[in-house]
Amino acid sequence: MWLHGTMASRIEDYALLSDLHTGALVGRDGSIDWLCFPRFDSHAVFSALLGTTDNGRWLMAPSHPEAAVEKRNYLGRTFVLETLWTTPEGTARVTDFMPIGDRRASIVRRIDGVSGSVEFNQEITFRPGYGKIVPWIRRVEEEDGTEAIVGVAGPDAVVLRGDHLPHAVGRLHGGTFTVQAGEKVVQELTWYPSHRPVPKAVDTQPALEQTCKYWEDWAKRYNQDGKYARLVERSLLVLRALTHADTGGIVAAPTTSLPEDFGGARNWDYRFCWLRDAALTLEAMLTHGYADEALKWRDWLLRAVAGDPEDMQIMYGLSGERNLPERDLDHLTGYEGALPVRIGNEAVGQYQADVVGEVMVALEKLRLAGGHEDHFSWPLQQAMLGFIDKHLTDKDHGIWEMRGDLLYFTHSRVMMWAAFDCAVRAVRNHGLPGPVEHWESVREQLREEILEHGFNKELNTFTQTYGGTSTDASLLVIPQVGFVKYTSPEMLGTVAALEEELVDEHGLILRYQTASGLDGLAPGEHPFLACSFWLVEQYAHTGRRAEAVTLMDKLVGLANEEGLLSEEYDMAQGRMAGNFPQAFSHLALVRAADALHGTESLSLSTEPIDTHTRPIAIVRQ
Repeated sequence: MWLHGTMASRIEDYALLSDLHTGALVGRDGSIDWLCFPRFDSHAVFSALLGTTDNGRWLMAPSHPEAAVEKRNYLGRTFVLETLWTTPEGTARVTDFMPIGDRRASIVRRIDGVSGSVEFNQEITFRPGYGKIVPWIRRVEEEDGTEAIVGVAGPDAVVLRGDHLPHAVGRLHGGTFTVQAGEKVVQELTWYPSHRPVPKAVDTQPALEQTCKYWEDWAKRYNQDGKYARLVERSLLVLRALTHADTGGIVAAPTTSLPEDFGGARNWDYRFCWLRDAALTLEAMLTHGYADEALKWRDWLLRAVAGDPEDMQIMYGLSGERNLPERDLDHLTGYEGALPVRIGNEAVGQYQADVVGEVMVALEKLRLAGGHEDHFSWPLQQAMLGFIDKHLTDKDHGIWEMRGDLLYFTHSRVMMWAAFDCAVRAVRNHGLPGPVEHWESVREQLREEILEHGFNKELNTFTQTYGGTSTDASLLVIPQVGFVKYTSPEMLGTVAALEEELVDEHGLILRYQTASGLDGLAPGEHPFLACSFWLVEQYAHTGRRAEAVTLMDKLVGLANEEGLLSEEYDMAQGRMAGNFPQAFSHLALVRAADALHGTESLSLSTEPIDTHTRPIAIVRQ
C-alpha cells in the first residue's frame, strides 16, 4: 500500500544516523525522510520531512496494520539504530546504520527474523534536488549475476542492492517481502558521483562491526559518573556525529526549516558551522577530554576565517565556504505546512558582535588545557581582536540573529568584554605578545559602559539592549564568562527579572519576548532548550540546587528515546520544535550537567565555583 502525500512524523519520532559526513533521519514508522548526500549541506535526496512522500523517502516497515514498535534504541554507544517490530504473526529486528571507515556514502538496512514470520512493505523514492528532480532509474545486472537498481540525476547517482529489491510502481519503487525466524534480509543504498563507475557493494557484517567499534572507541574516552552521565555521553556523541570528519566543521543541526513555530515562518537552515556554536562545542569537548577534536576544530577555524578580518563571518560552510545565499524552495509544502522552506542562511551577512568573544573564550580554555599557540593561531586571534576594536561602537544583530534594527545588545557587549579579557589573560598568564595595556583599557571601558547602559538600576537587572527595560535569556551567559559572579546582586536581580518576564508556566524560559518586534518577524515561538539549561547552571551556582535538579530533570525528560533534543519544545502540545538534533541544546545540556556535578558539595552554599579560570583536565589518546 503506497501512502502518497502523507505527513512526516513528529520531530521527536526521528533518530539520527551519521557517518561523520552527513546524517539521515529515520522515523519510528521505518521511513527515512531526510538525507543529504554526500555532506550535511548537500542537496537532499530524501525530502519527505519537508514535503510529502513524493519528495523522496525510503520506507521499510511491517505491512500488518497492527504492527508496533516494541523497542527502539541505539546499539550501545553508537549511532547504529535497532528497531524491534512485533506483529500478530511474528517479530523482526531492523538494524539501520551508515558505515564509517571506508568513505562510502551509504545506508545499510538489515532485517533479522526473530520469531514467526513478518511481511514487510518497502518503498523507495529517490528525489535529488530537495525532492524536485525525477531521476532516470534502471535495473542492471552485476558481475556476480545479481540485480541492482541504479538512479541517475545530473551529478547525483545511487545504487540500491540487496535481497528482495523493489519494483517500479509508477514513479516510485516498492514491494513486499516476508522474513522468517532466523532469516536475514539486507539492502544498501549507496550514493556516488554520476560520472564515476558504480561502487562495489559493502560487506555488511564487517562494516557493521567496524562502525560499532568506531563509536564505542570514541565514547569510551568519556568517563564520568553521576545522575546525568549517560545523557552527557549521548550529547557528546551527538556533537561528534554533527562534526565533519575531514574538515572538523560542526553543523548546528543536520536539517533545515523545521519550524520554531508550527505553521509559522521561523524556519531556518542550520546545516552550517556557526563560530559561536562550534566554539561552545569545543568547550564541551575539552571539558570531557576530547582534545584532539578541539584542536581539529581550531584548525578549521583558522582556515575558515583566514584573510582580512573585515571579511569574517558568523558562519561558514563545512569546508569554510563563505557564500551561503538564502532562497526559498517553493516546490516543498513545509513541515506541517510551515513556510517558507529555506536553504542557505541570510544571517551569514550579519554583524554579531558576540562571536569573537565566544571564540576567544573557547581558545582560552584550549590554552588552559595545554593547547599551544602556533605562528598562525595567535596572530589570527590578534587580528580578530583588532576587528572588534575597530567596530567597538557599531551596533549589531545580536546572538539571536535579529532581522530588525541594529542595536546595542548587552550580551554582545559582554562578549566583547570577554574577548579582551581573554586577550589580557593570554599575555599576562601565558606570555603571548600583544598590546596588553590597550586591551586592558578597552576591557575596562566596556565594563563601565555595560554597567551604565546595559544595567537598569531601578529594575535591578541587566537588559536585553542598552537603555531598555526588557530582559533576554542570553543574559544568563554573563557570569559564565566571568563578567560578574553568579551570586552578584546584579545577576540575582537579573534572574528574578527573567523569571518574571520569560519563564513560562511550565518552568522553561523563552529567549526573549517576540512580541517586541525587535527580530523583524511575526511573534511566536517556544522555549529555547539551551536557555533553560543555562538557567539550570545559574541555579546550581547560587545554592538553588533543588530547583536546578527539578528543571534539569524536566529538560532531560524532553529528550526522545534515543536521547536526542531539538532546538525548542512546545509544552502545550508535548512535542519538539525547531531543527533536530540541535547541537546548541546538547552542548548546553553538557554544561548544565557539569554545573550540577561540580556543585554537589555546595548545595547549601551560595559560593560559586570559578569555572572561568579553573584548569581543565585532558585525556590524550
